Amino acid sequence: MLRLTAGPIDTLWETLLPEAVRALPEDLARADALLADAALLEPFRRHWQRRCPAALLDGRPTIAMQTYVRLMILRARSGWGYETLLREVADSIHLRRFCLIPLHARVPDESTVRKLTRRLGPAVTDELIRCVISLATRERRFGARALRVDSTVAEADIRYPTDAALCADAVRVLTRAARRLQRAVPTLTTHVRDRSRAVQRRLRALGRTLRRRTEEAKRSVQRLTEEAAAQVRATIAEARALAARARRSRAPARRAASSELERVTALAERVTEQVRQRFAGEPIESARRLVSFFDTDARPVRRGKLARPTEFGYVVQLAELTSHTRRGARGLLLPPKLRAGSTHENTLLPETAAELVGLQLRPREASFDAGFGPAPTGTTMATVNPAIALFIAGHKANPGSRRTRRRRARYRVGCEGRIAHLKREYGAGRSRLKGEAGARIWEGWAAFAYDVDTTAALPAGTG
Repeated sequence: MLRLTAGPIDTLWETLLPEAVRALPEDLARADALLADAALLEPFRRHWQRRCPAALLDGRPTIAMQTYVRLMILRARSGWGYETLLREVADSIHLRRFCLIPLHARVPDESTVRKLTRRLGPAVTDELIRCVISLATRERRFGARALRVDSTVAEADIRYPTDAALCADAVRVLTRAARRLQRAVPTLTTHVRDRSRAVQRRLRALGRTLRRRTEEAKRSVQRLTEEAAAQVRATIAEARALAARARRSRAPARRAASSELERVTALAERVTEQVRQRFAGEPIESARRLVSFFDTDARPVRRGKLARPTEFGYVVQLAELTSHTRRGARGLLLPPKLRAGSTHENTLLPETAAELVGLQLRPREASFDAGFGPAPTGTTMATVNPAIALFIAGHKANPGSRRTRRRRARYRVGCEGRIAHLKREYGAGRSRLKGEAGARIWEGWAAFAYDVDTTAALPAGTG
C-alpha cells in the first residue's frame, strides 16, 4: 500500500527536548519548507497508478514517500552509501526531524531504500525535477530568462578495462553461474572447471612483462592475453554443454539459473571476439565494445582531454536555466539526458528542448559549448522560442555586439563550474548504480537535490 505522508513528528519525546535542539539548521529548514508541498508527492502516486494500481490501497504499507525523498536528498548531498546514510540519520536528531522520523520510530532498512530507488526508476526522478521547476516558477517567481547547456561524462563504477582482466572476469563469472545452475539442478553430472588460477598466473606474468617496454614485451603481452582468451573459450565450451543438459531437466529453479548462464556465456564470447579482433588489427565498434561484466551498458567515451583521453561510462547533457547572465548566476537544472558511450552534443539536445516545451519555458538567450553544431542547434532551439538568441563558443557568426558576445561567453563558462560543483557536492561524477537506467537514476537525484537547494534559497516573490 502506497504511503505518501509521514506521521506526526512532534510526539511526547520531541516536546521534552529544548527548542534549540528541535530547530533544524538553516539549510535543512529551508529545504524542509519546500518539500512540504504536496505537489512533490504526485509523481509517486502516478507511478503507482501506472505500475500497480491495486497496491495503492492494498498490501503492506510502504515507507512514507516524504521520508524517502528526504533520505535521497541527504544521500546526494553527503555522498554516503545507503547503510551509512541510515546509520547517520538514526544517530542524529536533526536528520531524523528533517526526514520526519520520530525518536521512538525505527529508520527504514537500507535494503528498503535501495530496492525502492531501482523500482521507481528514472522517470519518477525526472518528474520530481519538473515539479520543483514548476514550483519555482509559480510560487518563487523564478524567471527562466537564459539557458546554458554542456555535456560531461558520468563514469561507470568499474575499473579500467583490459583484455586480460576481462578474461579473468569472464572465467570467474562463468564458473559462478555454472555452480548456481548445478545447485538448481542437482542431477547434472557435467561440470565447469574453475580456471581462475590459470588466468591469474598469466595476469601476473603480464604485469611483470609490461615493465620491460620492449618489442619482445609486446609479443609476450599478446601471447599471454591470447592464452587467457583460450582459457575463456574452454570454459565457454563446458558452460554450453552444461546448459544443453540443463534444458532436459524439469527442475523448477532451472529456468532462472539457465538464463543467467546463457547471458554470461554470450558476454564471455564477446570478450574472446574482442581479443581476436584486437590482435588481428580489425576495428572494434565502440558502441558494442564490452568494458565490464558488471556494468554491461558502459561504453568508452573519447573526450579528447589530455589527462584522461578515454573515460568509460555515459555522456550526460546538463541544461541550467537562470534568471540572469551576470557573474555567479545560479539556476535550475532540467532533467539530465544521458546516453552510453561517445554521443554528439546535438543528439541529446532535442530531448532537452522537449523538456523546455513541456514546462512551457521560453528563455530569451541560450549558450552552448563549441561541440554544438550551429545549424542543428538553431533548428532545435527554434522549437522552444523562434526569437531565441544563440551563442556557441568559438563560432564566428555569433550575433550581438562585442560586449554582448563577451557577456554570453562568460555566462557559458559558468556551466563548467556548475558541472564541477555537481560532481564535487552532489556526487554526479561517478554513478554507483549499474546500467544506463542506474546512471539516469543517479544523475537525476543529483540534479533534484541541487534544484531543491537552489529553489529553497530563493526568497518568495523574486524574479
